[in-house]
Amino acid sequence: MLCWAGNFILGRAVHGDIPPITLTFWRWAVAGAVLAPFAGAGLWRSRSLIVRHWRLLAVLAVMGVVLFHVCVYTALQTTTAINAALILATVPVVIPGFAYFLDRDRVTARQAIGIALSLVGVAVIIVRGDLAVVAGLAFAPGDLWMLVSVPVWSVYTVLLRRLPKELPPLAMILAISMMGLIPLAPAYAWEIATIGGIDINAANLVSIGYVSLFASVIAYICFNRAVGVVGATKGGLFLHLMPVFATLMAIVLLGEQLRLFHAAGIALIVGGIYLTITVRAG
Repeated sequence: MLCWAGNFILGRAVHGDIPPITLTFWRWAVAGAVLAPFAGAGLWRSRSLIVRHWRLLAVLAVMGVVLFHVCVYTALQTTTAINAALILATVPVVIPGFAYFLDRDRVTARQAIGIALSLVGVAVIIVRGDLAVVAGLAFAPGDLWMLVSVPVWSVYTVLLRRLPKELPPLAMILAISMMGLIPLAPAYAWEIATIGGIDINAANLVSIGYVSLFASVIAYICFNRAVGVVGATKGGLFLHLMPVFATLMAIVLLGEQLRLFHAAGIALIVGGIYLTITVRAG
């Protein structure tokens, strides 16, 4: 969770130096190169599964590799790391809605209330506790981009359930990273033509290295290992530490401030999450 939280801090810190698509492209290009020696053999052994499920993997690549990260890095151009992390914290309460829409998983009344409560919390953060923002439609573009990223990641998460259990996790992430680079490559070329490239300096190289190694490879391996030890339910609950870490790091490293509307939004989001994830079986 600390690695993933650092992704928000770094994305905000380099927003003036590395454009969103450029950062996304090199994040997954380097991550794929690092994963290849470890997951390449598993990818080859699973080639029949990959061919059989290529449509699902392609959708996962577009949603989880391309759209989600482009939305997040674009959002961090114009919003704070705190806002971005707190808005993304609503993913666990949005997932049940998409699970019902895509797989007809039942949504209880308690979950519905939790979803509504968390969404109100997001609204408080987006309008910064000021109704005049609503009247003037003066939303920060970055907050709206983060709002788009929430359903994108929620759909990605729901679709993960449809993957065959025989497909090794690292082979899966290598497959979708390679597939994601296909649409990212022309988008990256377009960004270079319109905005320009990046300076090849130590800061930019370290930044790309961090999002590739820590936010992609290491965080993914750690999370999968943790879920294998403590189970998916307990492991999933740790996702809520990400906005906590991101908020603390944004205050210390970026000089961002935790304001009253953040506290109100956090309270509503946490209340909604509690109602959503503490549903009793039966």
